[in-house]
Amino acid sequence: MGILGAIIIGFITGVIAKLITPGDPKPRGFILTTVLGIVGALLATWLGQAIGWYQSGEPAGFFGAIVGSIIVLLIWRQLAQPR
Repeated sequence: MGILGAIIIGFITGVIAKLITPGDPKPRGFILTTVLGIVGALLATWLGQAIGWYQSGEPAGFFGAIVGSIIVLLIWRQLAQPR
């Protein structure tokens, strides 16, 4: 259930990040929302390990994944902004 669990948690955290963060542009669709959540969880894990909050090999928690997804969404918004 490792990959399937990552996809489900990624989708849930991606949806929550999209609901929390107001404004546009936002990635649309199931796949982009899932990728947003998965990348956010990976970012939160990497940052948490770099800061020392998590041990090596320890993944970020659910709330950490949401915070990471919000960061990724804000970066997405800056890159996808129409000029």
